[in-house]
Amino acid sequence: MGPIRGLKRRKKSAEKEVDQNVLVDASLVSQPQPLDWWDGFSRRISVVFGSVHYFVSCWNVGEGWVQTSGPLSESKNSKKFESIFKISRKTFDYICSLVKEDMTARQSSFAFSNGKHLSLNDMVAVALRRLSSGESLSNIGDLFGLNQSTVSQITWRFVEAMEERGLHHLQWPTEAEMENLKSKFEKIRGLRNCSGAIDITHIVMNIPAVDPSNNVWLDREKNYSMILQVIVDPEMRFRDIITGWPGSLNDALVLQSSGFFKLAEEGKRLNGKKLQLSEGTELQEYIVGDTGFPLLPWLLTPYHGKGLSDYQAEFNKWHSATRMVAQMALARLKEVWRIIHGVMWMPDKNRLPRIVLVCCLLHNIIIDMEDELLDEMPLSYHHDSGYHQQVCESVDNTASLMREKLSLYLSGKLPP
Repeated sequence: MGPIRGLKRRKKSAEKEVDQNVLVDASLVSQPQPLDWWDGFSRRISVVFGSVHYFVSCWNVGEGWVQTSGPLSESKNSKKFESIFKISRKTFDYICSLVKEDMTARQSSFAFSNGKHLSLNDMVAVALRRLSSGESLSNIGDLFGLNQSTVSQITWRFVEAMEERGLHHLQWPTEAEMENLKSKFEKIRGLRNCSGAIDITHIVMNIPAVDPSNNVWLDREKNYSMILQVIVDPEMRFRDIITGWPGSLNDALVLQSSGFFKLAEEGKRLNGKKLQLSEGTELQEYIVGDTGFPLLPWLLTPYHGKGLSDYQAEFNKWHSATRMVAQMALARLKEVWRIIHGVMWMPDKNRLPRIVLVCCLLHNIIIDMEDELLDEMPLSYHHDSGYHQQVCESVDNTASLMREKLSLYLSGKLPP
């Protein structure tokens, strides 16, 4: 498997005389206004379950997940919307505008159980609920009054549309953007000229063990999984991803199989302004990663082993604090887009990489839209529970020297 890369009403004065034409206009304004899409949609959801409708959702409690339920009618309209779709209405409307052309280009017979055909907003709502909840097709169908096949088809049409229309939300930084990002990384814990943080997570799958062809997906923790590798900026935005590789591959091999690795080795990535640390010592742009990756001139990993000096141990602390943005980004990705959280039941391994890509695009869109829900989202560093840290012994001598000089520089021990 290869990677997939108001209506404003006019005030009327009681004393002011009005002619017949004004009376006619006023009568038109006083007519009931059409419901907002969400008003009608949420009422249809309630009808599916009858007069007493309960919405079930998952909330993080400590280290576990519990199910909580309550009447939809109890919460305010906006909170009701956000609890179902995990995004604000502003972001939802933007996503609808992105996929409108592709989602409506083909005639469809998608209809609710009452025979009403689905609008663009209806279809996007169904797809987002499927991706954000991770609930089964039957549960989503029950919630919205649709059959399982319709939920599946709508979700896949949405995925295809997002692939086509949303890719501009996943771009490597321009030169001007990179200078800004490097400045923000430096403010995290002082690592200068740092351009990104790299990490890998596993998307665990429940697939038949009796099929020998599935052994390639068996990882070191005895789970069947697919790998997602990301490079993240200081705002937890994904700047480069690769997914689709089987979990049996180690982190270093996934990196070396990526397009980013080739570009970096050819000097077409991380090739911006170098920083002079001291006389004759320059520091090129680089990303940071954990010990599962090789130490390279453009990828700095922490020191490992016993007997570290004070400045080396201090460097590891700075490195860890900087690298944490990638861990938080992956944890948030899985928490918000729960279709890739936990264990996926018998996924289509050909379609899964494309679903992962779209979840990453949606993650970035929430950041790009400065969605107000960002401030309410909990921060976690745990995205691969049960997985042990890998250690790659591959060390580039030039990179080793550069890491040593950077460590001395940060500790104030590098000669001028």
